[in-house]
Amino acid sequence: MHERVIHEHAARGDAVMRKLSHSCIAICGVGALGSHIALNLVKMGAQNLLLIDMDKVESRNLGTQTYGLEDVGRAKVETLRNTIFRESYVEVSVFNKELTEKNIDKVIGKTDLILDVFDNSASRKLVQRHANEQSIDCLHAGVNEQYGEIVWNEKYTVPSDVGLDVCEYPLSRTLVLLVVATAVETVMQYFASGEKNNYSITLGDLKINREER
Repeated sequence: MHERVIHEHAARGDAVMRKLSHSCIAICGVGALGSHIALNLVKMGAQNLLLIDMDKVESRNLGTQTYGLEDVGRAKVETLRNTIFRESYVEVSVFNKELTEKNIDKVIGKTDLILDVFDNSASRKLVQRHANEQSIDCLHAGVNEQYGEIVWNEKYTVPSDVGLDVCEYPLSRTLVLLVVATAVETVMQYFASGEKNNYSITLGDLKINREER
């Protein structure tokens, strides 16, 4: 056990930490949710991540994502990979192209867990279909204005796109971080007991609700 995860190890126990470190987790999208989720999972003990995103860092990303001013113009997955290695010495894999029907089998394959945090309906549908076809457990997380949800594939309905540029619709950093924390904890619950809990978060009245869907 590395000293950097000593507190998490004490909180979770050997079995959970071993499962987290040995599992391959594909994170589809490393924007507002995915970039924070990836960094948090590694800081908690994950060792085998695959980061999937084709976008570059833009200045309008900086308020809600893990990237800084010096990262503008760089590929998100490469930038996040460098950040993760710099802060933990963990080497993660990246795919810096569009995920499509033609390449998804090869890129994701039979990974242990998929986290879908893409920012558009078409990509979410693609991931959901692959998870179903390959019988891979998949957790979807998303935000929209003052609402966030964390839902396992069995209960998930892909929402319609908001109709705005994804970087222009209202989005609070506070809501992003609440959804990130809840999603990461949901992953840890899954590794601890196999439970697949679903949650919704409303920022207006600051509630985190366990959903029975």
